[in-house]
Amino acid sequence: MSSVLPFPITAPRAPRAAPKGPGTPKPHHTGHRERLRQRARGAGLQHLPDYELLELFLFRSQPRGDVKPVAKALLARFGSLAAVLAAPVEDLLTVKTEDSRGQHKGIGGETALDLAALHEVARRIAREEPAKRPVISSWTALLAYVRLALQHEPREQFRALYLDNRNQLILDEIQNRGTVDHAPVYPREVVRRALELSAKAMILVHNHPSGDPTPSRADIEMTRQVVAAARTLGLEVHDHLVVGREGVASFKQLGLM
Repeated sequence: MSSVLPFPITAPRAPRAAPKGPGTPKPHHTGHRERLRQRARGAGLQHLPDYELLELFLFRSQPRGDVKPVAKALLARFGSLAAVLAAPVEDLLTVKTEDSRGQHKGIGGETALDLAALHEVARRIAREEPAKRPVISSWTALLAYVRLALQHEPREQFRALYLDNRNQLILDEIQNRGTVDHAPVYPREVVRRALELSAKAMILVHNHPSGDPTPSRADIEMTRQVVAAARTLGLEVHDHLVVGREGVASFKQLGLM
């Protein structure tokens, strides 16, 4: 018996996708990127709301798709543009957005790293300004710097700004990191480091993650110990600043030192 069939057998072809004609609806965000760029060029970046400024940056790490939901989700999660940029990468990765099909997806590691890099750039720029001139004579620049560095830190952090004999910034050094409400400080170590750097003065800075910058009793006692230790070696402590989301408290202005 012949094994040849009287007609060829072929696999059925998959139906062709209907061609996209003039009547096919386009995604709602089509052309949005270029329109936003044109508006930024025309009116200026300073006139864009926070979410649109964030969108412009997200275009780099997410070259396709609609990033407006991503920008708005980030601001909703962290509360402000500054808080978005200051957020740890692991927290950024928890942010989810919903696409047009109702599916949830994360913002991705590349986007999280880009945002963290932008914050580091801003932090370094802010640091340059007080380093160029006497810190004490530039109170506004100093406040801007410490707020950017610490206002949205999720854990308490103690830093010392070491100054030379012209009150120029030698080094901003993190002395210790702690928990949500405590960072251990060792006055002798703070003063010893000043001697190593040949510093003549210092400004103490730490943050309150709770948001309230009001100094605690422990803050006051620790500051007195640092001031006393510094005084015996001819060093001056100009101020102790406590940074919170609600503002910055100055020990000097409060009469606490």
